[in-house]
Amino acid sequence: MHELSVCLSLLREVERIAREHNAGRVTKISVTVGPLSGVEPPLLENAFPIAAAGTVASAATLHLDFMPVRVTCGECGKESEVPANRLVCEHCGDWRTQLLSGDELMLERVVLDTAGRGD
Repeated sequence: MHELSVCLSLLREVERIAREHNAGRVTKISVTVGPLSGVEPPLLENAFPIAAAGTVASAATLHLDFMPVRVTCGECGKESEVPANRLVCEHCGDWRTQLLSGDELMLERVVLDTAGRGD
């Protein structure tokens, strides 16, 4: 399962952030996912508890934000929100578009618990 390796990579970064801020645990992790990211959100959610077991994020919740696919048209210059399988301008129908969003897989936010960590 590809999503398990994605979670493991994500958690390495989360653990680095927790160490950097002297946090005892992580309570929430927010990730932005686009339909063109190559990741299936339900599989990512299922893999997360397995990957997080035994880490500072073992009790953390994973929150997924979804980014729509947006393109800008090279012909008319307008932006469109489009389906992932039809990257054409919704205004003029031209196929010469540039992807603006929808391929993201970004760690957006990590909520840390630093209470009781005086060292």
